[in-house]
Amino acid sequence: MENVAHIVAPRGDHTQTIILLHGRDSIASEFAEEFFESQASDDRTLPEIFPTTRWVFPTSKIRNSARFETPMSQWFDMWSVENYLEKNEIQIDGLRESVKEILDLIRTEAVLISPDRIILGGISQGCATAIHTLLYGGLRLGGFIGLSSWLPFEAEITTAMADNLEWSVVRNRLHYSHETLNTLTEQAETTSVLSDLSSNFVLETPVFLSHSWDDDVVPIANGKKLCTTLEKLGMVVSWRQYEDGGHWVNEPRGVDDIVSFIHSCRQVQLDEEVISNITASTPVPEQVVPKPAVSQRATLASSSPGLSPLPNSGSSM
Repeated sequence: MENVAHIVAPRGDHTQTIILLHGRDSIASEFAEEFFESQASDDRTLPEIFPTTRWVFPTSKIRNSARFETPMSQWFDMWSVENYLEKNEIQIDGLRESVKEILDLIRTEAVLISPDRIILGGISQGCATAIHTLLYGGLRLGGFIGLSSWLPFEAEITTAMADNLEWSVVRNRLHYSHETLNTLTEQAETTSVLSDLSSNFVLETPVFLSHSWDDDVVPIANGKKLCTTLEKLGMVVSWRQYEDGGHWVNEPRGVDDIVSFIHSCRQVQLDEEVISNITASTPVPEQVVPKPAVSQRATLASSSPGLSPLPNSGSSM
């Protein structure tokens, strides 16, 4: 059975799309409801602050937990959230499958609005999945929001960075095939809007990460490693940490910071559109064909009545 995303339609003209992935042992509708209850310092919620945003909350599949020996909602199986490196080979199949599913979702959303107006993100394991989707899909999106999370296979990625950002080692380990990574350009109708937003352009995607010191599910040290690794890749990361907030969004300051980040992403989009419009409207100057060169002496002779052209220097007197 296909997992249908929980979608909250915009009120008014559709200006941007935000895709957020829930955490482990949660579902999209539950995450959306709780996320929308979080308030900024002016007591407004995110849908109230951004009424023209289309909110998309995908739902993960039910996968068997090797550690707990029971099915549960998770983007990929893992042995330990605290120590995400432990037995990380069990993460591979689910992570690969989930990355492809989110790439498919982005491709669908990109038909409705330009990719530079799509913000991707998530919380906890949802963020971990989303950041792999961003990096290994080669996407250049409008922004990325990560809450209380970590970077799967961080050690392999760090090693790959020393090799001129060659991702082949990690891609091979995770079996990210060319078919998976090229999902965005499988259909002709989206190729035109996505073809110029791939490869290293992903590093231009602005990133917001936040974590609370009292998070008792994912240690803040894991979030800091995620931040450091992305910065080493060359990405611009806005890192925010809070004394309290648990394994969730700090209120109200954390919500305020998310609001500011979304506004900044929108401003970048507007600035790029202005530059693009100016460039498109600036007429290309006509090519000027230079006139044949005329010597100064000939010019003087022709413009002075009664004077004969001066002889060439090589002529006899």
